[in-house]
Parts: sequence; C-alpha cells; structure tokens
Amino acid sequence: MTTTATRTAFRTCPLCEAGCGLEIALAGPPGEEVVTRIRGDRADVFSHGFICPKGSTLKHLHEDPDWLRRPRVRRGGRLVEVDWAEAFAEVERRLPPIVQEHGRDAVAVYIGNPTAHSLGALLFVRPLVRALGTTNVYSASTVDQRPKEVAAGLMFGTSLSVPVPDVDRTDFLLMLGANPYASNGSLATAPDWPGRIEALRARGGTLVVVDPRRTRTAEAADRHLAIRPGADPYLLMALVNVVVTEGLVDLGPAGPYVRGVDTVVEVCRPFTPEATAVQTGLDPSEVRRLARDLAAAPRACVYGRIGTTVAPFGTLSSWLVDVLNTLTGNLDRPGGAMFATAAAGAANTRGTPRYGRGVRLHRRRSRVRGLGETMGELPVVCLAEEIDTPGEGQVRALVTIAGNPVLSTPNGARLDAALAGLDLYVAVDPYVNETTRHADVILPPPTPLQKSHYDLALLQLAVRNVANYSPPVLPRAPGQPDEWEILARLALIAQGMGAGADPALVDDLVLRSLVESAVADETSPIAGRDPDEVVAALGDRRGPERILDLMLRVGPYGEGFGARPDGLSLDVLLANPHGVDLGPLRPRLPEVLRTPSGMVELAPEPIVADVERLLAGLDAPVGGLRLIGRRDLRSNNSWMHNVEVLVKGRPRCTLQVHPDDAARLGLTDGAPAEVTSRTGKITVPVEVTDAIRPGVVSIPHGWGHDLDGVELRVARAHAGVNTNLLADDELIDPLSGTAVLNGIPVEVAPAGG
Repeated sequence: MTTTATRTAFRTCPLCEAGCGLEIALAGPPGEEVVTRIRGDRADVFSHGFICPKGSTLKHLHEDPDWLRRPRVRRGGRLVEVDWAEAFAEVERRLPPIVQEHGRDAVAVYIGNPTAHSLGALLFVRPLVRALGTTNVYSASTVDQRPKEVAAGLMFGTSLSVPVPDVDRTDFLLMLGANPYASNGSLATAPDWPGRIEALRARGGTLVVVDPRRTRTAEAADRHLAIRPGADPYLLMALVNVVVTEGLVDLGPAGPYVRGVDTVVEVCRPFTPEATAVQTGLDPSEVRRLARDLAAAPRACVYGRIGTTVAPFGTLSSWLVDVLNTLTGNLDRPGGAMFATAAAGAANTRGTPRYGRGVRLHRRRSRVRGLGETMGELPVVCLAEEIDTPGEGQVRALVTIAGNPVLSTPNGARLDAALAGLDLYVAVDPYVNETTRHADVILPPPTPLQKSHYDLALLQLAVRNVANYSPPVLPRAPGQPDEWEILARLALIAQGMGAGADPALVDDLVLRSLVESAVADETSPIAGRDPDEVVAALGDRRGPERILDLMLRVGPYGEGFGARPDGLSLDVLLANPHGVDLGPLRPRLPEVLRTPSGMVELAPEPIVADVERLLAGLDAPVGGLRLIGRRDLRSNNSWMHNVEVLVKGRPRCTLQVHPDDAARLGLTDGAPAEVTSRTGKITVPVEVTDAIRPGVVSIPHGWGHDLDGVELRVARAHAGVNTNLLADDELIDPLSGTAVLNGIPVEVAPAGG
C-alpha cells in the first residue's frame, strides 16, 4: 500500500511585480505530487501573507491542458507535436541559411514582459541576442516602462536606477497614472498596496490620485483629480512652476549632488496652472494647493506609472516626477523617493560610485522609419514595418520569447498580417496564442511551478530591501529542458555549433564573463582573485542558480567568497524559504550615481530639448473622445485569460463611457458600440459609469482571443476585443520610442447605427 506524502513548499509568485510569498501544499508520492492548496505565506518577510487572486491560480496554470508540454513544428500548414531533438533540428535546418543569405539583421528578436519574471530567461536571453548578432531587438518595454528607464538613465546613470516611493514611511503620496489596487504596482515592487495605503492614511498621511478614471485606488484616496488623458506633463510642469515661483524649492539632502536647477527654473516658467488648465482640465487653484501641500509635507513622494509613460510625453512626465521629488527635498530621503539596494544584479551597486558612461540614446535607427534605439532596442512599433517592407535589411525571421505582440502592440492587425509572411518564426512560449499561431517552431518552457525563481530585475525596484529564492516546487517532465537550456541551445545554433551542442557551454561562457568582470572591478570583494578559483568555489550548480549564487556573493550584502562570512549566498537563501529582510530603503546618494558628471542631472539636454514640443502643445485642441486602457486585478495583460476562475463572472472587456457621453452619442448600457480610430474599428459592449470623466472612454488591454488557430479554450470563450487594433503605430514618445496607448483619438457610435 502506497502512503500518500504531504509536504509544504514556499515560493515567490512570478505573475506580477508584487513579489508575494506563497505557501503551497502538495500531496502524493514522489513524482506524482499534486498541488492541493495555495495561500499567502504569512511568514514571508515582504508580503506577510498577502495574496491576490492571480497567485492562487498557479495550480491551474500548471495543470492547464492548453499549456504545451512538447514542442510544435509546422508541417503541411499545421503545428504538430514533435520531440525536442526534432524541434531544435528544424531551427538548425532553417535559421542559418537565412542569416547566410540575408545577414544577421534579417533575424529579429522580441522579448515579452514575462521574461522579467523568469530567472532563467532573464539571464540567458541576452546571450541568445548576442549569438544571433542582430540589431533588430524589440521588447514589451516600449509599450510599457521605457520612458521611465530613459529618464532615470539620463538623470542617474543607469536605466534601473529608478527612485521608488518609500510608501511605508511617507506622509504624502501623489500618484499619477497608477492603479496599484488593481495592478499590484509597477516599477515599485511592493506586496499589498491596499494595506500599505491604509497604513499611510492611518498614520495621518495623504494620498492624492491623478487619473481620468475613479479607479479602486482613486476611491481610497483623500483627493482624486480627474485629469484629461495625456495631460500629466502639463500638470507636473505646473506643479514645478508653483514650487519655483512661490519659493518652495528645498533640495534637502540631495542638494550637493544636483546640477541643472537653473535650467529647470527657466523651462517651467510658461507652464503656470492657469496656462495649463485647458490641457489638464483641472482648476488652477486646486493645482496650486497640491503643489503647496506637496512642498509642505514632512515626507512626500511623487509616483507615476503606466498611464504617464504610454503617452505622447512619456519621458517628459517620467522626468518631471523626479524633478518634483528633487525640488521638494524628497529625493533620497526616507519617506520620499529612494533607491533600492538590490542583493544581486544591480548596475548601481557595481563599479566605482559617481563614475560611469551614463545612458546614450539613438545610437542607431530603424531601417524603414528611422526611429531611434534605446537601451539596445528599437521601438516595437517598428516591428511590423521591418517585416513587411521589402528591401535590404528586411526582417525575414523572428524569435519571440514569452510575448504576444499581436495583442500588446499598436496596430496589431498589421503585425498579425506581417507574421504570416516570415520565412521562419521560432517562439519560446507555452501557448498557441494570437501571435504564436503563426510560428514554425514553438519551444514551450516548463510551468512556473517547475522553475526556480528569484526576482532579479524586480528587486532592484523594491520598496524594502529583501532577497528571496524559490527552488522548483515540482519536477520537470522527462526530457523537458529548463527555460535557460532552451535559450542556450538556440544560441548555440545561432553560433553554428549545432542543435546537439551542450547548453552548459553557454552557461560556462556567461559565468566566466561575470567572474572575470568581478575580479577586474577594484570595488568588488573578489578584486584580483584568480577566476578559476572563484569558479571552483561555486561548486557543482549549473545554470541560473550558479550565476545567481555568484551575484549574491559579490553583491552589497554578499559573503564575498569568505570576505564577509555572515553575508548572503544562495545557500543562505535556501536556508530561509520565507526570504531575508535586508532592511528599509536607505539614502544612497552619491554612491548610486553612474552619470559621467557624477551628479544628478536634473536637466538632461535631450529631455530639456523636448520641452519645446510640450510648449507647442499648450494651444492644441482638446475636443473629441480619448481612449484609455485599464487594469483588472484578475488579469495581467493577456496572461492568464485561459484560467477559468479568473475570467468567469461579469464581462470585463467593456467600453466604459460617462453617462453624459452615452446620452449624447445614443449609447445604451450593455448594448454594442463601434469604436473607430485611424488604424481600426472594433465592436464592444457599453458600460455606462460616472467613474470616468466626460470625453474619455476606456477599454482594458490584452483581450481579443477570437482569431483562427488560437488554442486557448477558456480564453476563446471569453474572447473580448483587442483594443490595440485602435492604437496608432505612428504615435510615439520620440525620446523613448514608446507607443502612445493612452489618450488615443476615437469616434464612438452605436453598433449598426
């Protein structure tokens, strides 16, 4: 008689940026265990038991019958299941001839948002890109946070030196374009935003939310300013203007390290609350009150998120957020906007403080439209045209990693059509979705429960310094490679070493490069050490775990290979399954800076030059309807729409319309409406609500699962519509190349009218 074993595993949820700890109960004999329950880990040092609806569904994702368990290869026009050797052999047969005939830039790479939540993918996607040798690299960043990365890079020297709100100690939080009650936060890793905001208000603090919609977060706020879509930089500039003209500037502790204040003072002069009122739709007296309250608060912070970045002035808005934090003395101050000190992988914890090359923009341009590169990537709005526009340098092959750009990028219909014309499309993805239905080869990664996890990128943006590693909860199926091994084998094929080459070759190369960099860094705890000695000391681990162990051991809290015996290592994290608390955010100026000047660049030249464009827009017309997106707590873009418990219930893909607009346009609650933009037309049911300001309509992002060939049974039954069919691929923030997804001009009418 077999005795059923029961055990409990702990891991960090990989489904969004919150970093919540999970307690996972399992039952069954070894090799046959099943998950019986998932709940929040009350002992987790960061989340303390908080969990959202998404985290409890890892069991459903793991058991999803539509999650691919074996590769697919296109044969006779159909995607058929094959073994791993045949799948990699197909890539080797088809990829090298394309490169040989058309050059390396004939291959493009698209990196989807889930990559940031996968340790193996994050560490091994760049070796793949380098092996391919292409400059045609795209990611979801240019439909998301890239403006903030650009602004941070120009101001502080590295793209992830993003000041985050010290929400647990602030007295006054001004939040623009963010709805963490639904999204769990973004570019500010923090579990339980509702609890943190309740604590802010309980200690007498103030929350002000700026958003065209009365979101769940706005409902919890002390004040809600219903701004016009895309007008955030006008409000922020008006706030700067008041702070400057009323003598409220106080740089605080950051003062000795800031330059460019005089330039900011000059460029803000035209943007008075009165001059910007038409664009913002806000009462100038309310704007002046807000500026004074912000400046007077003992500890205050301004926080802007995706509503501010996917807009025509995304980089300007991102910059102005931290200009305000700086001018009010709240940059690098407890309770203000502070820099995390990540335990592993942060560029601002390596090298010499106050020394660096900073960030350079537009080092090359796209072939068709001449749009500039940022952070090594081209704007994703270029991808379709680079595929469907003939000529030298045309993209003929595509590799996507964990992405669904047909649903997530502007003018998705054009990209959808372009994908059908590729000579080769290889997808590293677990689903046959709206994008991968065009693939010639699909290489599915393991499920989240079969992968280890460490939030390498997200903990660089945490509101408290923590470290938490999770080993795999369940074993991979026999023959199933880990995600890093899939990417490594693709890199080996690209390098001409063949489909059968050992992924350990790439692993060793990546590790050796990191070790040699660390021993050459005079600020590193292993400076001057023998690289072979360091590699040997890392033991028998392979892949992401060995690399992570190195990063932890040479990081700011690391044991330094014996130099600091009480410091961090992977073994320490394994011995602490609930995580290690490294303390609250601490002041980091000037050591965090990596700008060429060694100073906070408050007035970077490329950004200041773009103020002229903002000034020219002061007199722009504000009439007509503007479309914005919205988030739902049960949804993460197009992720997880195949999980029944998350999509059941009332339809969430609706067109929200204010009652006044509904009456004017003849729209009826629940009835279909046609929404038209320059690039497309969709039909969507109407939801009449006074939670949205007049002149604004809203449709959530990431739906539209009704295309032929999509193998997502639950998602197809709750298909919704793809709002990015309406997004204009010609509208971008020029500094970052980020698409404009907020404030799209549209027309709305009853369907069939």
